[in-house]
Amino acid sequence: MSDTFPPQGYVQTKSAVSGIEVYRPLKPEELEAARPVVDFRCPNCDGATGYSTDDGGLTCTFCGYHEAPEVEIVGKGAQEFEFTVETVERATNGWGQERKELVCNSCAAHTTLSTEMLSHTCPFCGSNAVVQSRAPQDVLRPRFLVPFVTTTENCRQITAEFLQNSWMLPNNLQNLARSTEYTPIYIPFWTFDARTTASWRAEVYNTDASRRRHAAPNWKWERPFLLKLGDREGKQWDWESGAVSLFTDDMLVSGSGQISLTLLKQLRGYRLSELVPYDPTFLAGLSAQAYDVDLESAWASARRSMRAKTKEACLEQASTRTTRNFSMNMDFSDESWRYILLPIYLATYRYGDKVFQVLINGQTGTIAGQRPVDWRKVAQYLGLAFLPGLLLAIIAAVLLANNLDVGGFIMMVAGIGLIAWIVFAVTTLSKAGKMAEA
Repeated sequence: MSDTFPPQGYVQTKSAVSGIEVYRPLKPEELEAARPVVDFRCPNCDGATGYSTDDGGLTCTFCGYHEAPEVEIVGKGAQEFEFTVETVERATNGWGQERKELVCNSCAAHTTLSTEMLSHTCPFCGSNAVVQSRAPQDVLRPRFLVPFVTTTENCRQITAEFLQNSWMLPNNLQNLARSTEYTPIYIPFWTFDARTTASWRAEVYNTDASRRRHAAPNWKWERPFLLKLGDREGKQWDWESGAVSLFTDDMLVSGSGQISLTLLKQLRGYRLSELVPYDPTFLAGLSAQAYDVDLESAWASARRSMRAKTKEACLEQASTRTTRNFSMNMDFSDESWRYILLPIYLATYRYGDKVFQVLINGQTGTIAGQRPVDWRKVAQYLGLAFLPGLLLAIIAAVLLANNLDVGGFIMMVAGIGLIAWIVFAVTTLSKAGKMAEA
């Protein structure tokens, strides 16, 4: 029972009976208006303040006043929620401060901004076709976040190296690193913990040697059901079974549908041991994205990944990797979740008629991104690499036409060179394709 009266979310209303007090629940729009918000003003000049990613804390853009935030690192001790309706309903909603929302008409991204920010460009695709409105306060509030550590100047250095570490890139790409604008933005993530317990059974293709080598007390050999379809070398299909118990800790699932999952996987390496409790101060003057991948969808994705990891662990118990008729019964237990924000520097740049995206981990400085490939340069390099083999083949053909035995040796060398060129060409084209489509 609540210790206060009236309970939270109720307000006194007109009573039809004298001397009787009546209370009614607040309407949704009244609840939103009643939520506490924080307006960050400078104590010296009353100007708007914003969180600085370069040195941390609140910094006034008018007089330079700086106030370091009170940071309590909770790390792996950050509170987690169980999967119950009660905990979802009990989770706090809203951002804790008044914010506005930027909706992109081009890529449909929703980005929240501080009310004093004047951005009119979508940080995800660079489009100016955006509409501003008041940010909704009915979404779950993040419980924890990882603060920015990497600075904007670090981003320029990291990007400059990233755009010159391959000969397949255009020569004039370096200029973009100096002119590109980097948007520090907090991206939503869900973290999941769970224990998976599975029992498995499969037919495994064994030899006598592998059977002796892999036999162990913790394996259950079902001798009565041994299926003998062997040959003279002692190979046969054996029924094997076992049990696996795995605990998955802090599996990250992106809450954003606007960023390539391939790029996000390359950014992994966040130190969740440095999580701090969420405070609106960290978002002052910065962009953030509310989740568009909800808890239920994110949990379904995490379950698929956990199921795949558990199946792999089961197959590792088998005496060999050649199996058939595999079956697995799996249960989940101790499931819990957290909603957190992770820092990313987001940059988009245009090269030719295409827009490319670069992401930088705001904590570790790890970079991932798309890069344009100079296909004309790639074709020239492949052509030059093919010439030596072609010349050797021509020389060998001339020598063989003149009945010179050395021509056969040179032709063999030319054949080896051709095979090496094919491997080089396939590898190069594969890397170029991944570079452009990451």
